[in-house]
Amino acid sequence: MGELRTITIRAEPVSHEAFAPFGVLPSDEGDEHDRADLEFTLDDGHVNFIAHTADEVPHTDAGAPRCELLNRHDTHTQTLMPVDVDGIVVVAPAALDFSDPAHLDEVRAFVLPRLAAVHLHRGTWHWGPYPRSGRSIRLFNVQGSGYRDDNGIAWLARDLGAAFAVV
Repeated sequence: MGELRTITIRAEPVSHEAFAPFGVLPSDEGDEHDRADLEFTLDDGHVNFIAHTADEVPHTDAGAPRCELLNRHDTHTQTLMPVDVDGIVVVAPAALDFSDPAHLDEVRAFVLPRLAAVHLHRGTWHWGPYPRSGRSIRLFNVQGSGYRDDNGIAWLARDLGAAFAVV
């Protein structure tokens, strides 16, 4: 497809309003934002810890992690919470199919502080969370146990010739 176009995307602080197109931030019971409902269409909810390392993804020459693909799960929501370090997560609305390069304009990145959770809507495209700094991140994870058979991939670099440098 030619040379890879790198788009710089700034990871912004996560907030209820900014994250609303992609999911919700779990809140205290009774809070106006307490709307993180779980959905498992296959009745296969599963809780565990997962980890990601910085070397799982490529980096720019300046050292910024590079997002070359996004994943999604259509049969379940997913909740992720870094437990040891701050993370960065890249997301895009579920309605996109990345058949048009203009869809890249709707991709956002967020800083996810340690012990702050995000609850992804079913089908939300996502990458990470990966460690904001350091070598690894440990995540509390709630998702469908059948995620391996429900893992859509948008190959941004391969199919659109673009990747995101997350700064």
